[in-house]
Amino acid sequence: MTDDTSLHVSVDDFPEDAEEEASTDQIPEPTALDKKINQHFAGLVVRKDLVKAVKGNAIVPSYVLEYLLGQYAASDDEATIKAGIDSVRRILADHYVHRNQSELVKSTIRERGRHKVIDKVTVTLNDKDDVYEAEFANLGIRQVLVEPGTVTAHPKLLVGGVWCICDIEYFHSEDARVVPWILGSIKPIQLSNFDFDSYVTARREFSTEEWIDLLIQSIGFNPELFGRRAKLIQLVRLIPFVERNYNLVELGPKGTGKSHIFSEFSPHGMLISGGEVTVAKLFVNNSNGRIGLVGYWDVVAFDEFAGKKKRVDRALVDIMKNYLANKSFSRGVETLGAEASMVFVGNTSHTVPYMLKHSDLFDELPESYHDSAYLDRLHNYIPGWEVETIRGEMFSEGYGFVVDYIAEVLKSMRNADYSDRYQENFTLGADISTRDRDAIHKTFSGLMKIVYPHGKATAEEIEELLRFSIEGRKRVKDQILRIDSTMAAVKFGYHDNDDGWHDVTTLEEQEYPAHYHQRAADSYEDSGESDRAAAPTPLDPGPPAADTKPEVLFEGHKEFQENQRGVSYEMLFGRHLQGAIEITITDPYIRRFHQARNLMELIEVIATTKDPADEVAVRLITSEETENEELARKQVELLARVHQGAAAGGVALDVTFDRSIHDRSIETDTGWKILLGRGLDIFQYVASDAFDLASRRQVYRQVKAFGITYVKDKA
Repeated sequence: MTDDTSLHVSVDDFPEDAEEEASTDQIPEPTALDKKINQHFAGLVVRKDLVKAVKGNAIVPSYVLEYLLGQYAASDDEATIKAGIDSVRRILADHYVHRNQSELVKSTIRERGRHKVIDKVTVTLNDKDDVYEAEFANLGIRQVLVEPGTVTAHPKLLVGGVWCICDIEYFHSEDARVVPWILGSIKPIQLSNFDFDSYVTARREFSTEEWIDLLIQSIGFNPELFGRRAKLIQLVRLIPFVERNYNLVELGPKGTGKSHIFSEFSPHGMLISGGEVTVAKLFVNNSNGRIGLVGYWDVVAFDEFAGKKKRVDRALVDIMKNYLANKSFSRGVETLGAEASMVFVGNTSHTVPYMLKHSDLFDELPESYHDSAYLDRLHNYIPGWEVETIRGEMFSEGYGFVVDYIAEVLKSMRNADYSDRYQENFTLGADISTRDRDAIHKTFSGLMKIVYPHGKATAEEIEELLRFSIEGRKRVKDQILRIDSTMAAVKFGYHDNDDGWHDVTTLEEQEYPAHYHQRAADSYEDSGESDRAAAPTPLDPGPPAADTKPEVLFEGHKEFQENQRGVSYEMLFGRHLQGAIEITITDPYIRRFHQARNLMELIEVIATTKDPADEVAVRLITSEETENEELARKQVELLARVHQGAAAGGVALDVTFDRSIHDRSIETDTGWKILLGRGLDIFQYVASDAFDLASRRQVYRQVKAFGITYVKDKA
C-alpha cells in the first residue's frame, strides 16, 4: 500500500502523550488470516478488541477510537500494540471531554491558555451578526466563532455535527458580549485520502471466503460464529454506504445490532430517532432555505422506527415517499435532489409465524407507513429475526479495517454501477416489474462492490449474490400483496444460460408455507404457476389416518437453508429409526463438546421413540483427535459421558475410531441409510443457557446449510 493511505494523526497533535509507557495487556496469537491481512493492508487495520479495551466509559463512536488506534496501534507487533493502546488511553484521558468533567476541562483551558479536546462540534449560522458559531456537545460551550473557510471545507458541521480534534483557546474580555472561547484549529476525525487502486490490488490476494471474513472482522464480529448467510446479512447493512439512494428496512428482535453500523461504523452515516425527525430537519427548511440531512450525509438511518401507535407527520410521509421513489423533494416550486440512502430499523414484538398468521411482516410499522405505495419504494427487507442476539463471545479479536478507512472506500464506490455484472450468466424473470428489477439491481450492485470490488467473480459466486438480492426484494413484495390485493403477484426467479428456471423463495416462506400465503392465496392462484408450489413438502407426512394404508416414509433428498428454524433430529430421523435394534452412526467429527451434545441428543431421540422394553445397540464410528493431547483426553471423557447417559435410556453405545472415514451417515438394521452432508453438526452455535429455549429444544435453533438423503434397501 502507498503512503497516501495512512491515517493523518501525528504525535504532534498530542505532544504530552509521546512518553507513555507500554501496558501489559495480553495479545492474542494472530491467525493465518490476520497475518495475511497485516501483510497486504499494513497500517490500515487494527485488532478489533482494542476498541473495547481503550473505550472505557467514553461515549464516543467506534470510528473515533479506531481513528486514533489506526495511528498508534495499526500493527501486528506486540510491543507496538501495547504502547499504542496506552497512548490512545492517555489521549482519551487527557483530551476526550466527559460531560460530567466539562467544568474541569474548561478550567484547564483557562489555566493553560490553550488545550486540545476531542468533542462533537455543531456549527450554526448566526444570521443576525453574519457569523458562524460552534457548539461543543460535551464541553458545553457555544457561540464559539468559526471561520467561513472551515465551514466550507467541512459542511457536515452544519448538519448533525462532526467529531473533531480541536484547539481551544481562552481569552477573557471586559465586554460581556464577547465569548472568551476561541477556536484555534479544528481537524474532523476522518481519513483525508486513500489509494483505491491499492485496495483493489490487495483484494485480489484474498479468496472470497477470506475477504468476507475480513469484512466481518472489520464490522467487529468473529466470523467463525457466523454462517455464510448470516455474513451476507451483515454485509447488506453496508450497502447504503456504497450505493446511492438505497432504501433498506430491518425489523427484528431487540439486541441484534440493527443500529450499530449506522451509529458507530462510518462518519458518513447519521442515526436519528424515528420520532425526532421533521421535514425541515430531514429535507429542507422553507423558512430559511437550508437543506436538511439528506443533502449532507450518505446514509440517514431511523432508529426505533417501529411502533404502531407512533404519531407521524403525514406531510413527512408524503415527501419521504416521493424522495424514496424519485431521489428528489420540493422546496416551494423548486425541486431538489439528494443522494442519501435511507435506512429504517425497528424492533418486532411478535414471532414471524404470528405476524404471518395475523397480519404481515410490516405489522410493527406506524400506521402512516403501513402503506403499500410507501413500502413498494423499499429495495430490501433484512430479516432481523435471523440475526442472533449479540453476545460477548461474538466480538472479534482479529484484525479488521480501521472503520474510517473502509468507510472512505465504500464512499468512493458510490458512483460505480455493478448492477449488470450478472447478465452474462443470468436473466431475471420476465414478469418482474421495473421497480422490483431496480431494487434487485441496487442490492446486487452493492454486494458486488463490497465483496468483489475488483469485478472478478465466478458464475456460482454471482448467482449467490443474485439469489440473495432477489430474496430481499421478494420479502418486501410478498408482504405488500398481503396489504394491497390490487397489487399484481410476481414470480421471482431467474434463467441461466441454458434457459433453466430457478425459483427464489424467502426462508420464512419455506418454514411457514401455510401462513405465508394464506392472505394472498387468490393472487397467487391467479398468477398461473403458484409460488406456493415452490415451498418444500414437509419432511414428516404425519400419522396415517385410520382408514388409510400404513405410512410411507420419505425417500430422496432434502436441502435446508442456513438460518432455517423448526428442524430437529426427531423430525429428521425419528420415524426412520423406529423399530431399529442396531444403528450405526458414521461421523468423523465427534470431538468437541457441542459435537458430543449433538450425539447425545440423537441418542435421546432413539431412546424416546423405541419401545421401553427394547434395547438398542448404537455403534459410533468416528475419528480420534491426534494433534492435541489435551483435546484427545477431553474427547475420550465426553464419549464416556455419552455412553453412560445412553445406558439409562436402554441404548448401548459402542465407539470405534477409524482415521480413514470421510462420509457421514446413519444406517439401521431395518434397511434405512441416511446420508448426512454435514454429519450431526447441523446447528449453529448455541450458548449453554438453561433459560434459552434454543439450548433446550432443537426446533428453536438456527441451522447451517445442509443436505440429507434417505435411501431404503429394497432387498
